[in-house]
Amino acid sequence: MTVGDALRASTLRLAPVGDGAPHDASLLLGHVLGRDRAWLMAHRDDPIDPAARGRNDALVRRRASGEPLAYVLGEAWFFGRRFEVDGAVLVPRPETELLVEAALSEITARRRRGASLVRACDVGTGSGAIAVTLALEDAALRVTASDVSAAALAVAQRNADAAGVGARIRFVAGDLAEPLVPLRPFDVIVANLPYVPTSDIPPAPDAVGFEPRVAVDGCADGLVLYRRLTAALPALAAPGACAFFEAAPGTIEPLAALVAAVPGAHVEIGEDYAGLERWVAVTLP
Repeated sequence: MTVGDALRASTLRLAPVGDGAPHDASLLLGHVLGRDRAWLMAHRDDPIDPAARGRNDALVRRRASGEPLAYVLGEAWFFGRRFEVDGAVLVPRPETELLVEAALSEITARRRRGASLVRACDVGTGSGAIAVTLALEDAALRVTASDVSAAALAVAQRNADAAGVGARIRFVAGDLAEPLVPLRPFDVIVANLPYVPTSDIPPAPDAVGFEPRVAVDGCADGLVLYRRLTAALPALAAPGACAFFEAAPGTIEPLAALVAAVPGAHVEIGEDYAGLERWVAVTLP
C-alpha cells in the first residue's frame, strides 16, 4: 500500500463522520509517519510499511466511530500552541481563546495602572489550556488553577511542564472555588465551566458525547455550577477584581443576570468569532 492508497482508503472510511474526511485522513497518516500534509502530497507513491499501516488503521477506526480528532491524536491547538488532551479533559475550543484575550486585556490594563502583582485563578482548568496560556502571555503573573478531577489535573500539569511554566502555576484539587478560597484573593478570575443543559448533551457518536460528562454537563439549565461559583465570588475576589465566564448563546443572558445580582457588580457580554454572545465579564466593587 502506498501513501496515496492509504489516504484514499481512510477518506472513504471517514466520509460518514463529516465533510472533513480528507483533512482528517491526512492528519492521521501524517501523525503516524511523522510527516506534514505537504510531504504526504509529494510522496503519494511511496510505500507504507505494514506496521505504520496498522497504526493508521487503528486511528482511523477510532475517528470513524465519532471520537474527536483531538483525542485520537492526543493533542489540540489553543492560542497557537500544542496541548496534550485525552478523554479526561474537554477539548479546547477556539471560542475560549476570546475569553483568554479578554482576561489578558484586563491584566495588561492593570499593569499599565502600575500593578506589579496580579493574581489570577482558573476555575475548572481541565487541560490547563487557559492557565498555561495566561502564564505564557504574562511572565510575571501568578496563576492558580483548580479542578475536581485528578486525571484532568495530571494532564494540566503535564501541559504546564511541557510549556515551561509548571513552576509558575499552582494546581489544586477540589470542587470549584473550594480549594481556591484559602489561597485568595484573586484579581482576575477565569472559568469555562460546564454550561450545556443535561437534556441538550448529545450522545456518541456526536463528538461531545465522547467528552467527560463532568466537563460538559451544566445540569438542568446549564447554570448550576455557575450559580455556585458566583456565590463564592466575594470570598475569592480582591477589591476591584474582574471575572470572565464562558457559556453558550442560550445561557449568556441568564448568566449575565446571575452575576449582575452580585452587589456592586458591573457586567459586560462579549461575542465569539461568529458574533454570538459567548462570555460574560464582571467587574466587582
